[in-house]
Amino acid sequence: MQGSFLRFYVHEGQRHRHDVVWEWLLIHANKIGIRGGSAFKAMKGFGRHHTLAAEKFFDFAGSSVIEVEFIVTDQEGQQLLNLIHQEKIPLFYACIPARFGEINPDSADPPSVASGE
Repeated sequence: MQGSFLRFYVHEGQRHRHDVVWEWLLIHANKIGIRGGSAFKAMKGFGRHHTLAAEKFFDFAGSSVIEVEFIVTDQEGQQLLNLIHQEKIPLFYACIPARFGEINPDSADPPSVASGE
């Protein structure tokens, strides 16, 4: 299948209404039918303010960056972006073309990287 690798970068404590944004993204992506998503806490990095931030043992709650990612069809990705825009949530994201599929061990032929099947 053809689609996109869609990744969002959010602050751990960033909220939309009463929910933290990274969890809101996972909940609403699931509701619109996206097959899966994951959230990862960043260990170290910098953003538009060019301040290097690192996860520390005694870190303030909500000060880390969370990466939330999905592999989606173009329609699913656009539907999620439209929802985020409609909800007026300010986010930075990356959208990278992707080929994806599932491995079926009962199939006669193995999947191909070239065709994405």
